[in-house]
Amino acid sequence: MQNIVEFHIIGRLGKIDAAEKVTHISVAVNYNRREGETWKSDPQWHRVTLFGKLRDRLAKTTIGDLVRITGRIGQSSYKVEGQTRYSVDLIADGFAILAKAKGKTVDAEAGE
Repeated sequence: MQNIVEFHIIGRLGKIDAAEKVTHISVAVNYNRREGETWKSDPQWHRVTLFGKLRDRLAKTTIGDLVRITGRIGQSSYKVEGQTRYSVDLIADGFAILAKAKGKTVDAEAGE
């Protein structure tokens, strides 16, 4: 039996940071919580790494689009001033646009 660790995010697309072979995107998700008698939105940002063909799908997106991303969770380490630091990486293997940002359509984006 294979052991796996996966993630599933539905959120709004934020910053897109494209390099030669990898793209990092920020995705905002909202968690609602009750504070006394009112509900508050608690936004959180997640950084996701995309490779290969998933990067091509970003050409059809704009900041603010509602996206669904699935993938695996990885870990990495690196040295800074002689100290080892560890990070958790969200590596996408699925990417879909669920809804365009207000006032935009998929066809209008392709024509720009």
